[in-house]
Amino acid sequence: MSTLTLTNDWDKIFPKDPSISHSKISFTNRFGIELAADLYIAHELINKTSLPAIAISGPFGAVKEQSSGLYAQILAARGFVTLAFDPSYTGESAGTPRNVASPDINTEDFSAAVDFLSLHSQVDASRIGILGICGWGGIALNAAAIDPRIRATVASTMYDMTRVTAYGYNDSMGSSERQALRQQLAEQRTQDAQSGQIARAGGVVDPLPDDAPQFVRDYHAYYKTERGYHARSLNSNEGWNSTSALSFLNAKFLAFTDEIKTPVLVIHGEKAHSRYFSESAFEKLTGDNKELMIIPDASHTDLYDQTDVIPFDAITDFYQRNLSVQ
Repeated sequence: MSTLTLTNDWDKIFPKDPSISHSKISFTNRFGIELAADLYIAHELINKTSLPAIAISGPFGAVKEQSSGLYAQILAARGFVTLAFDPSYTGESAGTPRNVASPDINTEDFSAAVDFLSLHSQVDASRIGILGICGWGGIALNAAAIDPRIRATVASTMYDMTRVTAYGYNDSMGSSERQALRQQLAEQRTQDAQSGQIARAGGVVDPLPDDAPQFVRDYHAYYKTERGYHARSLNSNEGWNSTSALSFLNAKFLAFTDEIKTPVLVIHGEKAHSRYFSESAFEKLTGDNKELMIIPDASHTDLYDQTDVIPFDAITDFYQRNLSVQ
């Protein structure tokens, strides 16, 4: 029996599609953490079985009521059972302390979502894919490298959070900067232990400084305005725990992505500051089962919620081809 308290209100930042059945569910990962999720199925498919399914999460620091839920509802209307979930320690999901990220646990979250979908009465366990947005794009690729039950993977506007944490943007951070960051985070852990309270890193900066770069302005326009703000979103509010970055400094999400044998679609905006993450990830993938889409004129956050920019037709085609009945 679930121990979570899940709201029954429709508190998404996008309107409800009346053609889609929506329900709140939960499942538990192998670390014993109960995750909260939204399950979407088209009304016309309610009595169908052996359906393809997609587990969705991201962006990094967001909740299922934001971008992942939007993707899930739209793809449900296109014939998939979809599951948008809150990662461990965030949103409506369990886990303490709150607002912690983990390369290992968050990768497991995707596999736990596959566990749930595999057992669902309407889902064909051999036809399950995943979709990760922003930082969860890198996590999705890591999950696909670990879990061969994942038959098709989409990484949209992806970040490699292990790379950006350890090396900075555009790999500008060297060993001395990493050592200084480790020292800073270690000192923060001591302060947290002494105070009994865990410091937060702060979400998207607000108000914007005059010299804020364009990508920070783009984040602000999504997370801090009516367009994308949500009360449970870390990025909309006080952000991650300050020490969450520690485990990302010594991890590598893409270490074994060259061994992924299942199809992967990587999507990024032409004008996104983060585009190099997707291009590097795509280069590392091997074989003829990979596709790269660069969306003209799109920024990083355009692929969060701009439905006229997100290539849903291409995403649908990718999953239909690769989650088809064999």
